[in-house]
Order: sequence, then structure tokens, then C-alpha cells
Amino acid sequence: MRAMNSDETTAYWDQRHRRFSPLSSGGVVGIDAGANEIFYAMRLGRLLDLVGDVSESRAPLRVLDAGCGKGWFARAMARFGHRVDGIDISQAAIEECRAQAADQDEYAVSALADWHPPYMYDVVYSVDVLFHVMDDDAWADSVRNLASLVRLGGRLILSDHGAEADHTWSTYQRTRGLSRYRALVQPLGYGSDQFRSYGFRNTPVGFIVFDRVS
Repeated sequence: MRAMNSDETTAYWDQRHRRFSPLSSGGVVGIDAGANEIFYAMRLGRLLDLVGDVSESRAPLRVLDAGCGKGWFARAMARFGHRVDGIDISQAAIEECRAQAADQDEYAVSALADWHPPYMYDVVYSVDVLFHVMDDDAWADSVRNLASLVRLGGRLILSDHGAEADHTWSTYQRTRGLSRYRALVQPLGYGSDQFRSYGFRNTPVGFIVFDRVS
């Protein structure tokens, strides 16, 4: 099975975002709209458990949605009072985000490894994106860069399987073991991690959570 290269991956997601509805394009194409609504709501609930309920208009959390797609999670975070940046490799997805953005939210076309803002984030999260980065070097560069953007005391939240084994599932999906994530982020000042399953049907996917302690 030949994995997609970076150009093919970008083209695939741009076409997918142009072709499918906002929920299907970033959710599960093979299930109906109602099931995708549930899938999004359950992931948002898990994400909110991890981000917490701190929200003050005078001091909003600065949040990065890395691989934001059409912005469903980013807009939810903005509604909760956070200041949100969203990045994605798909021009079509970012166009949709900008069309619906609040004034304070920023969206940009960027790969995860290439985003270098002039500030740090309280929370960086990436929902169901990293296991679509097929090249191992690009994946590692992406994880390291996202980890570098979190302030001391902040939180890094990444999606993958809660397993130790790597596995290639298709031409555009490769999951990595938890130990590989730990090996990349712990030297950057992160402490112990936790895994929080989505709890949706039988998916083994969930959030891997790291806190920056130094």
C-alpha cells in the first residue's frame, strides 16, 4: 500500500472539504448527518473536559486549533469565550472558516509544522489530524512544532489511538504508538500524559494530553 505524499494529502483534503458537507468533510463520510452530529458533540465534550471551564472576557484563553477543517471546533471554542487561531492545509476549509469567523478569530492556510506565530498558546489541540500525516518525518516535525507553541503551564491535546503499536490503515491514515508521542514531547518540557477515549461507538481514537511543566 503506497501512502499519499504531502501534495496528494493536501489535494485530497481540499477536494474532500469542497465536496462534502461541513460535518461529513471533517467527520465520518460513511455515517449520516445525525450520527456525525453525535460524533462532533462527543468529541467536543471530551475536549471541554480537558480545556476546562475557565473563560473570562478580560483574559480569554489563547487557543490553537491545529488542522481546524471548516472550523466547527474552533467556532465552539470562540463561543465559549476563548481567542482562537485555526490553521489547515486546505484552502477550501480556511475559506469556509473565514466566512463564518468572529472578528477576533484568525485563520490561515498552513501545515502543522510550519505555523510560527509571535506568541504562545494556553491550549493547542489537534482533532483527528496527525494520523493523516503519512510521512513519519513530517509527523514528528508537526508534533514537535505544536508542542513548542504551548506556554509553561499550558496543555497540548492530540488525537490518535490509545495503543503502543503503529499501524497503517489506508493510503491516508497511519496511527502511531503513545510512546512515540512521549519521546517527542517530553524533552520539550512536558510531564506525564493521559489518554481520554472519545467513547463514540467502537472507535479506538481519543485525546492524548500533555501538560507543559518546564
